[in-house]
Amino acid sequence: MEIAILLLSFFILMALRVPVAWSIGIASLLTLFTGMSSMAAITTMSQRILTGLDSTSILAIPFFILAGHIMKRGGIARRLVSFAKALVGGLPGGLAHVNILAAMLFGAIAGSAGAAAASIGSFMSAEMKEEGYSEGYGVAVNVTSATTGLLIPPSNIFIIYSLASGGVSIGALFLAGYLPGILTGLLLMVVAYVYAIRKKFKTGRGHTFMEILRSFVVALPSLLLLVVIMGGIVGGIFTATEASAVAVLYCIVLALLYREITFRDIPNILIEASGTIAVVMLLIAMSIAMSWVLSFENIPAQVTAFLFELNASPWVTILLINIILLVVGIFMDMTPAVLIFTPIFLPVATSMGIHPVHFGIIMVLNLCIGLCTPPVGAVLFIGVSVAETTVQKVIRPLLPFFGVMLLSLILISVFPEISLWLPDVFGFLD
Repeated sequence: MEIAILLLSFFILMALRVPVAWSIGIASLLTLFTGMSSMAAITTMSQRILTGLDSTSILAIPFFILAGHIMKRGGIARRLVSFAKALVGGLPGGLAHVNILAAMLFGAIAGSAGAAAASIGSFMSAEMKEEGYSEGYGVAVNVTSATTGLLIPPSNIFIIYSLASGGVSIGALFLAGYLPGILTGLLLMVVAYVYAIRKKFKTGRGHTFMEILRSFVVALPSLLLLVVIMGGIVGGIFTATEASAVAVLYCIVLALLYREITFRDIPNILIEASGTIAVVMLLIAMSIAMSWVLSFENIPAQVTAFLFELNASPWVTILLINIILLVVGIFMDMTPAVLIFTPIFLPVATSMGIHPVHFGIIMVLNLCIGLCTPPVGAVLFIGVSVAETTVQKVIRPLLPFFGVMLLSLILISVFPEISLWLPDVFGFLD
C-alpha cells in the first residue's frame, strides 16, 4: 500500500509537471499520512528535511558549485580548450576530440556535467559547425563527454553518494573515479575517430612540441587545481569539505590574475551561484526525506528480500540493478536517484561481495547515461540550448556514444579493479 501511494503520487505529480523536488516531498508526505496523523507526518517531514542537511560533508556541495561558477566566468574553459587543441587537434575529427578532452579536463576541475556542457559547448558548437560537423553530432559529443566530469574528481555526486551510503570514504570515491572516467572518455574518442574516418573529415592541423608546451604552461595554473584538491585529500592535509573551500579561494585568485573578472564581478557570481545552490540543496533535502520515508516503511528490506528470493546469480542480480538504474536515470535527476536508490540497492550489492566504492562508480555511470536522455536529461537540454538546435537532431548521433558508455559500464561492472585499484594503492580501502 505504502509503495503504491509513494510511486503513484510521485509519477502523477511528475506527469503534471510539478518540479522534481516538490514531487518528491509531496509524495513522501502523502505516504506518511497512511501511517500517522497529519500533524505528526508534517512534523516528521520537516525534521527530516532539516536534519538531512545538517551534515559537514554537504557543505562541500555549495562550495564546489561556487567554484564551478567562478571557473565559467574566469576564462578557465577557454584555456583548457586551447590546451586540448594542441594535444589532440591534429587527429582525424580533431574538434570532436578537443571537445571530449576539454570536457574531461573542465569537468574534472568543476565537478559538474552541466557546467562542462555549457562552458565547452559555448566555445565548440559554432567552431564544429563551421568545420562541417552536423549540429546534432556536435551536441552528442558535447553532452556525453561532459558526464565524464562526474566520474573524474572532484565530483559533487560522489559526496551525495557518500551521504546516502552511510559514510563511504569521499577520498576513496574520488580516487576510484579517475580510471572509469578516463576509460569512458577514451571510448568516446574512439567513436569520434571512427566517425571522422567514415565521414572523411579533414585532419586538423598538428601542433609542434613547443606549441603544446606553451598551451600547457598557459593552462597549468588551472590544471594545478586538481593537484591541490586531490593532493590535499590524499595527503591528509584537508577533508573533501575543506578542499571545496580551498577550491573557491584558488579559483577567485586565478580568475583575478587572469583579469577575466574583477572584485566588482564577485557579488554577481555569488548571486548566480546561490540560485543553483538553492535548487540543488532543496532537491537534496527532499530526497533525503524520501529516503527516510522508504526506510521507515521498510521498503529497502522488502526490495532486498525480493531480489534474494529470485535466487539469481550475483551477475544476474547486478545486471538487473543496472537495468533498473538505467531506466531510473531516464526519468529522474541524478541527485534524488542516488539518495533514494542507494539505500535500496547498496545492501544487495554488498551482500554479494561488491565493494561500496565500486558500487558507487557503477551507480554514477548508470545515471550519467540518463543525463543525456530525454525526457529529463538535464545535460542533453543544456547542450541543445547552447548549440541552438533541437533534441530530434541529436538523438541519432547520440546512439553510438550511448553504446560505448554502456560498454564502459559493463567493463567497470565486470572488472572492479578499474575502480578499486587507485584507492587501494593509496590506502583508502578498508
